[in-house]
Amino acid sequence: MDKVLITICARGGSKGIPGKNIKELNGKPLLHYSLELAQRLRADWEADIQLSTDSQEILNCASDLGYSTQYVRPAKLSTDKAGKLSAIEDAMHFAEKQNGLSYSYVLDLDVTSPLRTQGDVKIALEKLIAHKNAINIFSVNQACRNPYFNMVEETGDGFVRVVKDAGAIKSRQTAPKVFDMNASFYIFKRAFFERGYQTSTTDKSLAYVVPHICFDLDEPIDFTIMELLLRENLLDFSL
Repeated sequence: MDKVLITICARGGSKGIPGKNIKELNGKPLLHYSLELAQRLRADWEADIQLSTDSQEILNCASDLGYSTQYVRPAKLSTDKAGKLSAIEDAMHFAEKQNGLSYSYVLDLDVTSPLRTQGDVKIALEKLIAHKNAINIFSVNQACRNPYFNMVEETGDGFVRVVKDAGAIKSRQTAPKVFDMNASFYIFKRAFFERGYQTSTTDKSLAYVVPHICFDLDEPIDFTIMELLLRENLLDFSL
């Protein structure tokens, strides 16, 4: 199999949930959910792992699972306005120089959206490999709302209108399928970076529809909900 790099990007700063990347979730740091999955995938794929952080606390947290790196994310990529794709690409270049090889695929595991399985990621990679024209794939869920039917946007005159005008659509069932990006994982072919894409959504992107609950942690209430799901064993799958 072509070489795979697994990246985990975790900045030290967080406004919504302070310190969330190492905040304990059901008894262990949030970072560990992603790092443990990365370590299992490394064994399956003979992959490499590259953590990208600007925080010594996060590096110390990773060391508790036996992981270490000399890489420190550059300051210009560590602000809350810096794009994640640039951070992933910088980490990839460091790992390639460090390990003396070129990666065919880069899997990014988002620390703040850990409700994914080893099987999810494997199936997604297989789907990307099988589609020769695709450039990347990312995880999504079925959307609860649909911009063709029950989502509206403001117009310049203060009124609202349906986001996407699809003519005679009268029910959610007849509207085109749409999905929520859940930020859990992204897999890129190397060509994605070589072609200089600026966003993860391209005209050559695939979606992996996660068949179970999966959401990211943006607000404190999200953390509380995920904590409850894990503590009470309410998930119908195993992490």
